[in-house]
Amino acid sequence: MTEGNTYLLNLTFPTEIELEETSLLNLFLASQAQFKLYFKDQFITFSPERFIQIKNNRIKTYPMKGTIDALIPNAEEKILADEKEKAEHTMVVDLLRNDLSIVSKKVKVNQFRYLDKIKAGPKTLLQVSSEIEGVLENNWRDKIGDILLALLPAGSISGAPKRKTLEIINTVEGYKRGFFSGVFGYFDGNQLDSAVMIRFIEKKGNQLIYKSGGGITIDSHITSEYQEMLDKVYIPIL
Repeated sequence: MTEGNTYLLNLTFPTEIELEETSLLNLFLASQAQFKLYFKDQFITFSPERFIQIKNNRIKTYPMKGTIDALIPNAEEKILADEKEKAEHTMVVDLLRNDLSIVSKKVKVNQFRYLDKIKAGPKTLLQVSSEIEGVLENNWRDKIGDILLALLPAGSISGAPKRKTLEIINTVEGYKRGFFSGVFGYFDGNQLDSAVMIRFIEKKGNQLIYKSGGGITIDSHITSEYQEMLDKVYIPIL
């Protein structure tokens, strides 16, 4: 980062976990999330992060950057006042604003750095989000594949500048993400909704692997980044 090759890098790691319930299907059925997916006893994801939504010729994306345990005293004030978190969020918003400009016009940030509450098992996390919107051409349905390819991978799980940061991620992470940090969703011929594959458990033999991470900037502190990665290892079962 000191050499300027990347300004924001989403670094992730796999964590082996042990659970009394090892059936991915049972975990999936018991979990609660805004978006969730079970795939052939290979992985499950229960994602709080929408990727893109298209409705009425408008495309919206909702990047999430910045997480804090809601039980920490003055958690809301701390996460919103944290200069490192603010810089990280601003960078990903700028990246996704530019991404939407590739496929749409009149791109604008409707809401900047608002808080969502995410149930993380017995805990509640506060997640900082923004809403970005653009206007698509009337024939966008004929180009849905091109739109998705232009926007992938999601900025929140890659970094900025995207191409160089992806090269660095491929070098330093030391494992294959697989489906983790991809996207899933539906298109009914009229509108599209999708989510980023985070909060992700993969099954390898008899072992369950939880993949998580967070954004790294030049102002990052190793202990707080490590704690954020741990905070994201949870199953949203009440």
